[in-house]
Amino acid sequence: MEALAGLFAASFVAATLFPLPSEAALFAFLKAYPERTALAVAVATLGNTAGGMTTYLLGRFVPPKEVKQLQLVKKHGAPALLLAWVPLVGDALVVAAGWLRVNWLAALLFMTAGRLARYIVVASLA
Repeated sequence: MEALAGLFAASFVAATLFPLPSEAALFAFLKAYPERTALAVAVATLGNTAGGMTTYLLGRFVPPKEVKQLQLVKKHGAPALLLAWVPLVGDALVVAAGWLRVNWLAALLFMTAGRLARYIVVASLA
């Protein structure tokens, strides 16, 4: 379905360094297809997590400036990525995690958990 592909793409791009409101894409999808809530949340979470892992990978190659997000990841490790969905702060956390070589599987799990929780809240508001 084209709408699901669009939701995946919007969610993926929103998790990279491009500012795009993936919540709005999910909300719009759910208004059009309310019977597909679980599928939409899964697709948005998958796309957003894949975009986040792309940003994590980029972080391995480009060291971030000394910012507080770097200190937060140094202090808390992968659990800091529960906040990877937060606008402006989240991308810096993910880049910092990649640069610090935080275990990729732990990063993936915490990122997914945070993003899934956010999309469940958005879906409950739709």
